Amino acid sequence: MSSLRKILFLSYLNIICNASDSITTTYFLKDAEAIVSSNGTFKLAFFSPPNTTNRYVGIYYNKLPMMKVVWVANRNSPLNDPSGSFQISKDGNLQVLSGQKHILWSSNVTLSQLATNMSKAQLLDSGNLVLFSYDNNIIWQSFDHPTNTLLPHMSLAYNKATGKDSIIQAWKNPSDPSQGRFFTALGPSVLPEFFISDKDRRYYRSGPWNGNTFLGIEIAVPDFQSHGIIIQTDGKGNTSLEFYNPPFHLTNYELSYQGTARHQYWDDAKGEWNAIWEAPDNECGFYGKCGEYGSCNTLSSPICKCLKGFEPNVRQEWESGNWSNGCTRAKQLLCGIQGTKEDGFLSLPMMKPPADTNWLQGLDQDACRRQWLSNCSCLAYAFDIGVGCMTWTEKLIDTQQFSSSGITLYLRLSHSELGKYFLLRDSALWLKIIVTVTTVSGAATLVAILYFLCRRKARQAKRNNTSLDILEENPSLDKFEELPLFKFEKLSAATNNFQESNKLGQGGFGPVYKGTLEDGQEVAIKRLSGTSRQGVEEFMNEVLVISKLQHRNLIKLLGCCVERLERMLIYDYMPNKSLDAFLFDPQKKGILDWKKRYSIIEGICRGLLYLHRDSRLKIIHRDLKAANILLDENLNPKISDFGMARIFGGSQIEANTTRVVGTYGYMPPEYAIDGRFSEKSDVFSFGVLLLEIITGKKTRWIDESSLSLLGYVWKQWNEDNDISLIDPVIAYQGFEAKISKCIHVGLLCVQEYAQDRPDISDVITKLSASNTAGFQKPKPPGFTRFMHDTSSTSTQSHKTSSKNGLSITNISGR
Repeated sequence: MSSLRKILFLSYLNIICNASDSITTTYFLKDAEAIVSSNGTFKLAFFSPPNTTNRYVGIYYNKLPMMKVVWVANRNSPLNDPSGSFQISKDGNLQVLSGQKHILWSSNVTLSQLATNMSKAQLLDSGNLVLFSYDNNIIWQSFDHPTNTLLPHMSLAYNKATGKDSIIQAWKNPSDPSQGRFFTALGPSVLPEFFISDKDRRYYRSGPWNGNTFLGIEIAVPDFQSHGIIIQTDGKGNTSLEFYNPPFHLTNYELSYQGTARHQYWDDAKGEWNAIWEAPDNECGFYGKCGEYGSCNTLSSPICKCLKGFEPNVRQEWESGNWSNGCTRAKQLLCGIQGTKEDGFLSLPMMKPPADTNWLQGLDQDACRRQWLSNCSCLAYAFDIGVGCMTWTEKLIDTQQFSSSGITLYLRLSHSELGKYFLLRDSALWLKIIVTVTTVSGAATLVAILYFLCRRKARQAKRNNTSLDILEENPSLDKFEELPLFKFEKLSAATNNFQESNKLGQGGFGPVYKGTLEDGQEVAIKRLSGTSRQGVEEFMNEVLVISKLQHRNLIKLLGCCVERLERMLIYDYMPNKSLDAFLFDPQKKGILDWKKRYSIIEGICRGLLYLHRDSRLKIIHRDLKAANILLDENLNPKISDFGMARIFGGSQIEANTTRVVGTYGYMPPEYAIDGRFSEKSDVFSFGVLLLEIITGKKTRWIDESSLSLLGYVWKQWNEDNDISLIDPVIAYQGFEAKISKCIHVGLLCVQEYAQDRPDISDVITKLSASNTAGFQKPKPPGFTRFMHDTSSTSTQSHKTSSKNGLSITNISGR
């Protein structure tokens, strides 16, 4: 036997012996068959995503209780029936064929006739599908053609010479693995960083890589290398990102169809995927959230502020929550103009580096500063020990204020602006100011101490008498004598003097704190802020309304504090906080399976029915939203926040107001535009909330056609594609028909005209129906498009409410 024939024979034997993880020219896959990697971790087979019968060839984890697909061959060309096959063709390529032998997908490589006769494809233990030639050379591999997932030992790369990069592209939706809107890539950028793009526009950026971490990602474990990620660059702009030796048994990087990048690992103990990090992970993560020269901070309200020395371009838009036009300089730079004082740099610590970084190699921090001090084109600079000298010359966009990590950004400002922030380069003058301020402060402190000592006894006597100023100013509160009044000192002790660590959240009323009373009872204390958009009227209103209500799906008011200038409400403490904390958190939303979500929907309905029909007062809530649905320890819903509520008379059907209050996105058109509200206003808000619970998307979510959530749901429903709306974490649970019925009910609730909407008792009847037979066909919803992000709470007068940035757009029904 010749040596060549011997090689061919041995290769053939190797193929036969490894048929369980391989495909050959004589062994191919039919729809019901599969191959499994030798270690049993990965499987290659035909599969159908949830809510569709289309068939695809894909690789997924073999031993997990839920299907997790990591690669799809024919992602853009599905099979319509189970007659397809996956095989090596006569020309040596891997192909997906239909029952009629049409080629739906091919590996598209050119092989010699010799290789064709003896080629094979093997699913390796790494999850890589490899096409080998007869002499075991790799001629094609799935790792070079990722879909929406990176596995260990896969990489992304950017080639500066060609301007091309390898990408991963998200699925279109949970039921369709074809190429969606979002993709992840490494370039183009002077410094290594990865981007998420939404079609042709930036959606997210990580900030530069400094050798250990991305400077624009603020996470608890900032050392990416220890978690199996490394970026390599040749110094010429060619960059690659690779997973390597991960510390977890199963791990991957996935780009979801919603545009979220997630580095995750499988937790055997919990039986779920846990995120190591994900992006964007909050509102500030979205690219350019605050426009040019704006800075985002998730801990501030509002989240966007102009950088120091800058002011809004369009102040009215900025104050209404539309930050897209960004900011402009308050004082223009005078750099290079003779006879003027020099501009300088203001240090801004813990910042995400702006986009479009310039990079100077070989400079230390002092040299970096000297390089740009006299260069008028430099808008800002920064120095990081892992990166070196960075500068920005065009514009500053996509900056963020972190609470830890980040860089110190040195921002160029005019001399007059620098003076406001005490960044004075004249050390002698700086010393004089320190001495002067210290002297004045000391004198003021001494005067304050003397004044305090003189007034202490008088104040103490008044405090002992507990003069309730608000009760005296508002005699109507005398009705609430049966409601317990809490002493300020006890509430202060219960919250450790209102420590930040006890803060549960922040609303339009003010902060909410967790407290523990002397008897050990845990409570939630809502404290009116001095800068609150709500005031005494809302405080009195909430006490009046909720003190007379008792229902298992309404929050229980335990008492109030109106001592001195304080106004506080004390409630039962809800350990699971609010519905939005679960529903819109990628890591927590899985806790809410469909049964829990449906139970929450039913509970909200029962609470509304009590408010509208069963209580001795008829209450219109006017601010029903996910943030105002609290969850107890068993995830039972409690409607809360009655500061905006109105009491109706027994025969009253509708009311008008010139003061529109509530939250944009949940307001019905007749209320937001004309100030008219009724039971049907709450039904509209409930409909929005119902669709949020089903889709897992916020009402202010906008799709690529500028459709709001309502517009998107309406469009998909009219195209008989309502199943694609279901939140992926509940899409596998077999309740599609019931969820589809809920979508129908939700659309009935958000119809544009109030008279078309059902009342809440009719909603309950429809939700309990076995099917949708007899349901009316919904008419178009209100507010299907948004002009800008209107997520903030409104307390505008009716005169301006028609200019709130919303528009009504009708889309023809099916």
